[in-house]
Amino acid sequence: MDYALEEPAHGQVRVSNELRKRGTFVSPSGVRSIWQRHDLTCFKDRLKALEAKMAEEGLVLTESQVAALEKKKQDDEACGEIDTAHPGYLGSQDTFYVGTLKGVGRVYQQTYVDTYCKAAQAKLYTTKTPITAADLLNDRVLPFYENHELPVLRILTDCGTEYCGNRERHDYQLYLALNDIDHTKTKVKSPQTNGICERFHTTDLQEFYQVAFRKKIYTDLESLQNDLDQWLNRYNTERTHQGKMCCGRTPMQTLIDGKQIWKEKFVN
Repeated sequence: MDYALEEPAHGQVRVSNELRKRGTFVSPSGVRSIWQRHDLTCFKDRLKALEAKMAEEGLVLTESQVAALEKKKQDDEACGEIDTAHPGYLGSQDTFYVGTLKGVGRVYQQTYVDTYCKAAQAKLYTTKTPITAADLLNDRVLPFYENHELPVLRILTDCGTEYCGNRERHDYQLYLALNDIDHTKTKVKSPQTNGICERFHTTDLQEFYQVAFRKKIYTDLESLQNDLDQWLNRYNTERTHQGKMCCGRTPMQTLIDGKQIWKEKFVN
């Protein structure tokens, strides 16, 4: 049991061999049997047990334990599991290609989703540039959080040219720096890392665009944006969400409840 927390990354064969060197003889199947009785069968289970013991006893971790916890954090992010403490702690931003409108041209949607409460902001553009990425934050996102007296601390994006570039000349990077917002980028060729935005785009496509384009012919960007805004309002205030933090509440209900967490933990 102690060895499972001492070296959580070691598998049952490795543990059996290491224990043999210490004079304790347990077969690999015996190790697994002991782990099963104490809910330590999986690597993640052993890490959870280590984290719980660390929080309870204030342990100083060894290098191998720290490495194992860091690996778990990276794996969680790669699978779309993101550490988020309160609304505004981490936002996910991405670009969604809507399609081509006659008389308008290509239409792109800049999307921002709060990873805690899943509240979403979106705005339509005819180009995909750093200016449009920054404009969404300036026009929709920051005013929304200022209205709710919440900070925007960090934003997660992919490595697209509209989000990444020379900090001294890139409009989006400059905007983040001016507003003291940290920027985290997803792993290359790992779109699932930004899975919250990807999932929202699926919902956006199925519940709004595929319905709207069958009901109405759009000849300008403004009318499409107006209908999108109405749908976003229903999405944020009426549609229940099954996300980790929402648990059947609407995004706005989750945001209001999460706002109390921010005030209690970080303001008071």
